[in-house]
Amino acid sequence: MGIFVGLASAGFLVSLNWVTQIRESNLWLIAFLPVGGFAIGLFYHYYGKTVVSGNNLLIETIYKPQQIVPFKMAPFVYLCTLLTHILGGSAGREGTALQMAGAIAYQFVKPFKLTQSDIQILIIAAVAAGFGSVFGTPIAGAVFGLEIALIKKINYAAILPAFASSIIANLVCNLLPVNHTHYHVDYVPPISFITIFYSIIAGIAFGLCAASFSKIMHWATLKFKLIIKYAPLRPVFGGILIALAVWAMGNTTFIGLGLPTISLAFGQPLPVYYFALKMVFTIITLSAGFKGGEVTPLFFIGALLGNALFFFIPLPLALLAAMGFVAVFAGAANTPLACIIMAIELFGMQSVVYIVITCAVAFLISGNTGIYISQKPNGIKLWVYKLFSRC
Repeated sequence: MGIFVGLASAGFLVSLNWVTQIRESNLWLIAFLPVGGFAIGLFYHYYGKTVVSGNNLLIETIYKPQQIVPFKMAPFVYLCTLLTHILGGSAGREGTALQMAGAIAYQFVKPFKLTQSDIQILIIAAVAAGFGSVFGTPIAGAVFGLEIALIKKINYAAILPAFASSIIANLVCNLLPVNHTHYHVDYVPPISFITIFYSIIAGIAFGLCAASFSKIMHWATLKFKLIIKYAPLRPVFGGILIALAVWAMGNTTFIGLGLPTISLAFGQPLPVYYFALKMVFTIITLSAGFKGGEVTPLFFIGALLGNALFFFIPLPLALLAAMGFVAVFAGAANTPLACIIMAIELFGMQSVVYIVITCAVAFLISGNTGIYISQKPNGIKLWVYKLFSRC
């Protein structure tokens, strides 16, 4: 499974880079985003109702292994994600990688006559392989697979399969011409009471940002459904809003993955409102029905929020960007351990204390709602959030 998922992730990343280059060289394509949205809406409305829930279907399959993950999920999400990106939607890539991995993995169920407990482990390993290979962070991928659906406990039987599949998928992915983006934190100040205090303040900001993103995303999705009853028309309206916004702003900073802007956030101060604009573009894109994922946009939002906090918190710019990069995702996805390990794989060990503090704080105060609605609630997280809200 790790081999197949690694090949699928590599092919997807190469394709995604290709369509991004085409879009940036032919910006007139953005005008066709509503048309592409209508095609995606029609596709899922008439042929993809069983897979439209995406990542949530994988989480539900871990909770209830009698759920079926159809293979058509893989080609559907692959093609529709490429269409979203080539026409200028603001979306990520992890959703596609995870769904492709889950659909591929589920094909092993019948040939090997897997039991329900086996299926749980299989999907956890698939999520690990998809995440680890698409971001080039195999250890974080394994922990993400273990952590994403089991907030209260870890399925220890899945540890070896998760790590094996993630590492193998990443190795296979790296055999092909795939370039994973890594970031540099040039200076980390010594740990002190005052820097810990600043880290806690930053963690609160990142947690509130994560909570806002998740809640507004779910609210916007509901509003699209209530206002526009015919599902294929929802991405048409969303596509019109995004295309008009890009035309009015005259640049493509806030569409696509936004990797160049994330890299800039580690090296120079950027306008403080950049993170909010990316949040708006992403929420409209995904809540309307376009495909891709939330994670890379959350990396953008977090890194740019950290960049903005540089004007108020006396910590190094690159460190704040790194802290936000993982902490907002930790709060939104309820996966603080995976985010801490991802930070180590991407930024090195020197910033780990600051990363741990901000990820933990962001996770605890980000509320009981995350980007994955199928995740089961965590009692202590809700208690901390209510206490903070009252304060």
